[in-house]
Amino acid sequence: MKSWNRSAVQNGLPRFHITVLFATILIEAKHIEGKGDSCMIHVKTEREIQLMREAGKLLAACHQEIAKRIGPGVTTMEIDRFVETFLAKYGAKPEQKGYRGYPYATCASINDEICHGFPRNEPLKEGDIVTIDFVVNLRGALADSAWTYAIGDVGEDVQKLLNVTEQSLYKGIEQAVLGNRIGDIGHAIQTYVEAHGFSIVRDFTGHGIGPTIHEEPYVPHFGEKGKGMRLKEGMVITIEPMVNMGAWQSKMDPNGWTARTIDGSYSAQYEHTIAITKNGPLILTTPA
Repeated sequence: MKSWNRSAVQNGLPRFHITVLFATILIEAKHIEGKGDSCMIHVKTEREIQLMREAGKLLAACHQEIAKRIGPGVTTMEIDRFVETFLAKYGAKPEQKGYRGYPYATCASINDEICHGFPRNEPLKEGDIVTIDFVVNLRGALADSAWTYAIGDVGEDVQKLLNVTEQSLYKGIEQAVLGNRIGDIGHAIQTYVEAHGFSIVRDFTGHGIGPTIHEEPYVPHFGEKGKGMRLKEGMVITIEPMVNMGAWQSKMDPNGWTARTIDGSYSAQYEHTIAITKNGPLILTTPA
């Protein structure tokens, strides 16, 4: 997940601060506008993608187990401990724990929290929604996925938010094909989300993934068709739209990690890790 904040203009090109779990680097907007195809991309081999697929299967299996356990009265700290224990049984670990100082195995974002929420000991209650996001490291291969869970009956409007957010993910995945550009993914997501009366978060993006959690290219969930880097065979990226019921803007908690909606509205997120192949997008984070 990344945070994009317009900060300056240099050589006629806007520049953005990109926060990689809140460690800021700077790139030029040419990478967004389709002139940055030369930036460093780690193209994966078939073997590397196969290993990432194995990590993704384990991640998906863990999400299936979370779905059986999560509900009113359960704490996100209990879920966090479960994830770490579950992964350890299969020789895997949660890659984000300790990454740039992040202290937990998962991000657990409740209600108006957009992303990077800390697990806590407060029990979940009927009507809450919670996004559980984590990265699996299985023998050095990484996979990243997030899912928003409804806690009991959340009502029609919130359920619509979850449904639209999940479907927007697949609208983006449909555009993750050879020859398309990053902007095609974002445009498909943004168009779908806004047509249903919600807003797409612009402060955080998808990203490349491989030996490390965050690699280029960065994948905004908004944009224009035909803009941005061209997709090439062997790229592996995350697509992870975050959708708000109200305004798209976010604000940061004092802990320096958790982002939440600026107006207190609910936010949902769904994420898959995707390989770009000659046969179309391959979702790596689905069950076996």
